[in-house]
Amino acid sequence: MLDRVRKSGVDQIVVVLGAHELEPSERAVHCADWERGPGASLRCGLQALGPEVEAAVVVLADGPELAPASIDRVVAAWRERRAPVVAASYDGVRGHPVVIGRESWQLVPDDGARSLGAVLVPCDDLGSPGDVDVADELPTWLRPRKDEP
Repeated sequence: MLDRVRKSGVDQIVVVLGAHELEPSERAVHCADWERGPGASLRCGLQALGPEVEAAVVVLADGPELAPASIDRVVAAWRERRAPVVAASYDGVRGHPVVIGRESWQLVPDDGARSLGAVLVPCDDLGSPGDVDVADELPTWLRPRKDEP
């Protein structure tokens, strides 16, 4: 996921850690309240951003096929419209990435930002980012080969 985000026009990356410890190559913040829900983790990441940041791009670690161009597309739509929340859509369904303007950061509830209304930006032509919850759902290209440990 980090490789895909790096290929977009995003200026800085913050990885929010909670239930699982990782050693990302990017700046990381630990969210002690992660058990409260995804919104708590999101708020931890938002709080780590400086006062000069006008909006944040939110991507989930479980979307391994996210197209970097979808990040750039929702950011461009946010810059053009200045809507509080702009989200990619796939077949008309809201997905990721999502851009959240600073004015909405304090509105993020514990269950996540999905309850915040969003301007939808179609990204069907870029392909869905996927949703991997268990190892069996990994795309074939991400699965370890049988000869690898």
